[in-house]
Amino acid sequence: MRIRPYQSGDWAAMWDFIAPVLHAGDTYAVPSRISEPDAYRMWVELPRAVRVAEDSAGNLLGTYYLKPNQPGPGDHVCNCGYLVAEHARGQGIANKLCEDSLQVARELGFTAMQFNLVVSTNEIAIRQWQKHGFEIVGTLPCAFRHPTQGLVDAHIMYRLL
Repeated sequence: MRIRPYQSGDWAAMWDFIAPVLHAGDTYAVPSRISEPDAYRMWVELPRAVRVAEDSAGNLLGTYYLKPNQPGPGDHVCNCGYLVAEHARGQGIANKLCEDSLQVARELGFTAMQFNLVVSTNEIAIRQWQKHGFEIVGTLPCAFRHPTQGLVDAHIMYRLL
C-alpha cells in the first residue's frame, strides 16, 4: 500500500466510498442531500492537501484531506476528513492515513486540528496527533444516522470502521 497525492482521475473511485457516508444523514458540517459537485468542492477543491491510499493494483483504499478551519492567511487550525473504503477496513489503512497526514500538516504549518466527519478514523487520528504534539481543538457535539448501524454519536466514533 502507498499514499500519494490525489489526482483528478481518482474522484470516481473516491466518490463510491465517500457518497454513502455523506448521504447517511445530517452532521454539523455536511447536509444529508449533498450533491456530487458539492462533495467534490468540500473534499478536493477547498482543502490544502488531499491524499489517497492505494494497493499495488492501484485500487483506492482510503483518503484524507487537510484544510484550514477558517480559510485565510496564518490560520494554524487544520480541519481534517478521513475515510477508509468499506472493502479495505481492518487493514490498518486508517493508521497509515493519519501518520501521513501528520507529516503533511507539519509541512503546511498547522499546529492544531479539529474534526468534521464522524467516523472512527478520527478516534485513531486523535491518538496519533496528540502523540506527536498537536493540540486537539475538539470534535462535533452531534450525531448522524448511518445506513446500517443506526445513530452514531460523535463521541462513539469507533463504531463506523
